Amino acid sequence: MKHSSTRPRTRRNKSRRSLWLGLIIVLIIVLGAGCGFLGATINNLPEVDQSHRPEASSQVFDINGRLIATIHAEQNRLPVPIDQVPQTLQDAFIAAEDIRFYDHYGIDPRGILRALWANISSQGVAQGGSTITQQLARNAFLTQDRTISRKLQEAILALEIEREYSKREILEMYMNQIYFGQGAYGIQTASHVYFGKDVSELTLAQAAMLAGLPQSPNYYSPLTNLEAAQTRQRTVLNQMAKYGFITQDEADAAAAADLGLRGRGDAGDDGASASYFISYIEQLISDKYDAEALYKEGLKIYTTLDLDVQAAAERALRAHLPDFYTDENGLQQPQGAIIALNPHTGHILAMVGGRGTDHFNRATQALRQPGSAFKPFVYVTAIEKGMTPGTIIDDSPLKIGDWSPQNYGRNFSGKMTLRYALMHSVNVPAVKLAQEVGMHNILANAENMGISTIVHDGAVNDNNLAVALGGMTQGVTPLDMASAYGVLANGGVRVQPIAILRIIDRNGNILEENESKETQVISEKAAYITTNMLESAVLQGTGGNAYIGQPMAGKTGTTDDTKDAWFVGYTPEISAAVWIGDDFDGDLQGLTGGTVPAAIWRDFMSTAAGIYPGGNFIAPAGVAGIAAEGFQNPKDDKDKDKDKDKKKDKDKSDGAGKTSGDTDSDSTTSERAPGRVKGAPAED
Repeated sequence: MKHSSTRPRTRRNKSRRSLWLGLIIVLIIVLGAGCGFLGATINNLPEVDQSHRPEASSQVFDINGRLIATIHAEQNRLPVPIDQVPQTLQDAFIAAEDIRFYDHYGIDPRGILRALWANISSQGVAQGGSTITQQLARNAFLTQDRTISRKLQEAILALEIEREYSKREILEMYMNQIYFGQGAYGIQTASHVYFGKDVSELTLAQAAMLAGLPQSPNYYSPLTNLEAAQTRQRTVLNQMAKYGFITQDEADAAAAADLGLRGRGDAGDDGASASYFISYIEQLISDKYDAEALYKEGLKIYTTLDLDVQAAAERALRAHLPDFYTDENGLQQPQGAIIALNPHTGHILAMVGGRGTDHFNRATQALRQPGSAFKPFVYVTAIEKGMTPGTIIDDSPLKIGDWSPQNYGRNFSGKMTLRYALMHSVNVPAVKLAQEVGMHNILANAENMGISTIVHDGAVNDNNLAVALGGMTQGVTPLDMASAYGVLANGGVRVQPIAILRIIDRNGNILEENESKETQVISEKAAYITTNMLESAVLQGTGGNAYIGQPMAGKTGTTDDTKDAWFVGYTPEISAAVWIGDDFDGDLQGLTGGTVPAAIWRDFMSTAAGIYPGGNFIAPAGVAGIAAEGFQNPKDDKDKDKDKDKKKDKDKSDGAGKTSGDTDSDSTTSERAPGRVKGAPAED
């Protein structure tokens, strides 16, 4: 009996040992898996010192310090130091997101329990338990996945961040990191997007509005859901009053205050988008540095562009360009371009590369034939070789091999002065001048003045007489034309075009600073005399439609096939080129440089010349007399003699003789004639 009673107890003891052994094994497995999971989670943690450098948008400013645009990759962010953040905004974030921020060490158990109770009571998600530090960890380093692994990483990172940084640094990083809706990351960008001002200028009402956005940026955006945004703003203000940051009266007043919201369509730049100029700047910087620097490193780029001049250029192009058809890319044709610069500094003041949203900048990239707009390079070379505006040249048939150059009207006018030939854009005299002074000399002057596309080598090159009329191998860009004409306005001094004045990195270090680079490329005398003749081309010749009522000089240009039309001109302070043409080489239906381009130039410069006023072109010593030559054309003298003879015969037949002191009614036209000579062609 005794033996039989012991056996069951032994079996029970063995069962207990087996159970405990099994439990221990399971516990070891669970603990091992947990340790492995914890180890893997910790090993995958990022370095917290990256939080000092979140991605930052670069800013582009005009010559007067006005913001033109921000440039960024994925996140539009403008980091700002906490010293520039109003205390009311800091308090608003603390009240709305983490009232125990200054008391916990990254994780707040009390806050978690409070949020849990609030959520149970409301039967929904009324509060979140994450601290500001946890939110920083999640937004700066982790994904938004709702997994145990991510939550564990968030908690560990929050503790590490608290050990590494001060509370002030954490708050600064948080406010610069989080998303506020409408594509705005960080408080400075959000302040610009919603209120059009720097964060330092925010009112209490605006601060409370911003502090309420991170909970649900899209839902609470005042630009899309103002009622919900104001409800959330009131909650933040009440929290601030509850915790003693403000009084309840201040909260009530702020809730009732006007927010001063910026409209969704507000450009903030006088309507000038300057999109082609921004693309030009992006290319310049990317070529010199790299895309990462431009899109993520928060550069401040100070440019030469003047937003007021830019707005005038964009308006003028839109107002005058005709609409022939819409191409396969959705762009209206013909297209156009305007570029204007200061001839004394090289500063690019305005740049319009077309009309549309394409990325092809016709002001800097389009190579188009200049037509007669190239002729000033012929005439300035002739002046350099000792000729004057009064030098006589014969407009008569010319044959060069198989080529017989023709005038626009397909006729010849005989002997004329250089001034007359240039102001009426007569072709054959320009070719004869090129023969006499040497095409190689003309090309050298054009290149020295800024034409960068001249072809010297190969079976096909620009060392031929057709180039005197603008028939180039590659063509020219509007930028080169405006710059080269600027040499005439600047007394023969070439100044390299400049678009960027300086670039400053996010730490305030100057990366580059550009100054004007000057070179005397033609004589001051030749520059002034050529300018004087080009004044006549506007006052009495083909460029009359560009006249703005003050000293200016310029030249039209139209190609034989009317695929390109130009007006390039200048005042003492601004040189500007206007081009129109079809991207696909379609013709302009008879438009010439003296029509639409001249009108665009006039419209634009009527505003731009008021912003940068100039007086008269200053004549160098001893040049004024020479520059005044050539107004009287030999043909005009012959016609006047014939008219006098006819008049004398008529007087004799009528018996009403005149005294020798009487003057002829067709007097010599003065340099400052108020308009074109009667009958002067309006076309090129």
